[in-house]
Amino acid sequence: MEEPATHEFDFALINEYFVELERQGPGSPEATIRALSFIGNLSNESKIVDLGCGTGGQTMVLAQNTKGTITALDLFPGSIDKLNVNAGKLGLRNRVKGIVGSMDNLPFQNEEFDLIWSEGAIAQTGFEKSLNYWKGFLKKGGFLAVTYESWFTDERPAEIEKWWVDAVPEIATVGHNVSVMQKAGYVPVAAFTLPENCWIDTYFIPQKTRQEEFLKKYEGNKIVEDFIAFMRQEAELYSKYKQYYGYVFYIGKKYK
Repeated sequence: MEEPATHEFDFALINEYFVELERQGPGSPEATIRALSFIGNLSNESKIVDLGCGTGGQTMVLAQNTKGTITALDLFPGSIDKLNVNAGKLGLRNRVKGIVGSMDNLPFQNEEFDLIWSEGAIAQTGFEKSLNYWKGFLKKGGFLAVTYESWFTDERPAEIEKWWVDAVPEIATVGHNVSVMQKAGYVPVAAFTLPENCWIDTYFIPQKTRQEEFLKKYEGNKIVEDFIAFMRQEAELYSKYKQYYGYVFYIGKKYK
């Protein structure tokens, strides 16, 4: 997950907040499956990695709609523990393995994977930097699919411009990001915008109960109060400015 100005909060606190939620960022099973529809050549022998996987909401959708094996990596042990438990409950432990690790220091072999996946996490390590770094772990002809915050318009109101530039300094338009992907050595295959329900139904609404639980558990804790206020502001700003920005699924194929 990469939320604006998370550096002001305790990352352990953020992990505790999100570990009880199915998704740590905007997305949906339908969006994951749609992105998969652009990716070919996956077989029982295919190796997939889900980077910045969180508790694995999208990882389970991937496993249920692909063949091969999936390694899911996240920085937080609590998230990985929950992912591995959920994989067991769904009968996927033979194909899905969660591990603790950093997206900018991957413990894998060169050209190991047929597909690199990452939803809502690439801004943590930088869009352009990560596309170049991750490419080394992808087989030639392999696919990469990521969601990333993007501007839908060339101009935005100052309030939302500042909020997102503070959060994701690299944030740019869809066209710019497709160009960055192409320059990094991928053939752009598809780019599509996540619909509003990916923000509202699976991200903002599930947080409401969690926010009340958190405020009650940490009553009087200023850091928690500020964090919840921040998360609520994110929802308010989305309602006000959603025509200007959102998450976009970028899908590319490595050609060199």
